[in-house]
Amino acid sequence: MKINAILPDKGRDLRLDLFRGVANWAIYLDHIPDNVVNWITTRNYGFSDAADLFVFISGYTASFVYARMMLDRGFVVGATRLTKRVWQLYVAHIILFVIYIAAITYLALRFGDSEMINEFNVAGLVDQATETLRQGLMLKFKPVNLDVLPLYIVLMGLFPPVLWFMLRQPDLTMVISIVLWLVSRQMGWNFTAYPAGTWYFNPLAWQVLFVFGAWCAMGGARKSIAIVNSKYTLWFCIAYLLFALVMTMAAKFPDFGALLPDFLYSHFKHNDKTFLAPYRFLHFVVIVIMVVRFVPKDWPGLEWKIWDPVVVCGQQSLAVFCVGVFLSFVAHFLLSLSSGSILVQVLVSVAGISIMTLVAYYISWSKRQDKPLPKAPAPKAPAATAA
Repeated sequence: MKINAILPDKGRDLRLDLFRGVANWAIYLDHIPDNVVNWITTRNYGFSDAADLFVFISGYTASFVYARMMLDRGFVVGATRLTKRVWQLYVAHIILFVIYIAAITYLALRFGDSEMINEFNVAGLVDQATETLRQGLMLKFKPVNLDVLPLYIVLMGLFPPVLWFMLRQPDLTMVISIVLWLVSRQMGWNFTAYPAGTWYFNPLAWQVLFVFGAWCAMGGARKSIAIVNSKYTLWFCIAYLLFALVMTMAAKFPDFGALLPDFLYSHFKHNDKTFLAPYRFLHFVVIVIMVVRFVPKDWPGLEWKIWDPVVVCGQQSLAVFCVGVFLSFVAHFLLSLSSGSILVQVLVSVAGISIMTLVAYYISWSKRQDKPLPKAPAPKAPAATAA
């Protein structure tokens, strides 16, 4: 089949690193309950949040990195490189999983807080430790806040054939993805979880964001530029963002929500995350349109030094994400032991982001040390002198 996708230009797109760093910081803050600082994250002002951004950028970067490899070196090589990445993600998840549940159970026993075990969904480890751990290895058992990485693993694991087809029929691939998402919503399809229930992030629904990211990278955004730059699109985007803001505020403040017509407000107040509500997906598409329109790849502001900490966290995303998930539990625990004052909330939030940033800078520095030093130029031979 003919290649119909438009591959992105070579070279790093700092927007991806910047927004992936923002997503990692926001996920950390959002995972800390009763934290005033997480009011700065996007989930409080619209239907979508950092999880949508993380999945979208993951799909974009996966196609950005592996599409050219698949074209230059064949499907098998591209698929094996993707599989290698999936293995890295799986190992990272297992390490995080073990450390996470060990920390929770230790602190619960150390401080006699039995509610902590139930709060973080690790009670099964007390009654059926072997089976619970086995289900954890199969990604079916997930303590609280460990849902995103298993979703990422599944989406990446299934991506090789999707990318092969995307390179040849990008628009049709996007349509099939949308159909699968809508059918899974209608039929209630989802992956089973352990010990009961289903996945919080349904892969059959959330794959549409991942594929949408890949579609944008494979020329979808470029082909849609006339629509993106239309003044009618701009007015629609502004209106929808304002509408999403009002509905989100109504859900957070019931007295305000009571002022709105129930037939309108009732459809949005729960914001279905598991099956990715259509209004949530549309909200994220609107954000992407606004970013493409107002933050082009060559925008000079992306080079500002003020963004460096966020960009570095985006470049070392996997390690920063894992550290952030663990630190969010530590922050939650510290807040439960302390007064939980606004000052303490700010301190644990800033401390966690600082640690994540230090980890990112260290890994970045460490990777540079693994590269061979450039060879010094050979000294020039002295010029011959006349006898």
